[in-house]
Amino acid sequence: MSVFAEAMRQRVREARAALVAARAAADAYGTAVAEGELEDALRMAREHDIDPGDEGA
Repeated sequence: MSVFAEAMRQRVREARAALVAARAAADAYGTAVAEGELEDALRMAREHDIDPGDEGA
């Protein structure tokens, strides 16, 4: 696995964790930011044919 692919998977994992935390805290702003980060990370993974996994999807 390439370093870039692993970095993308890590970015997706971190974005998913941030989204879960923001939702658990009922943080509307944090949820919106985390959703945007997750969408961006998933888009980049798709563009580079990287399977981000479906952990917590």
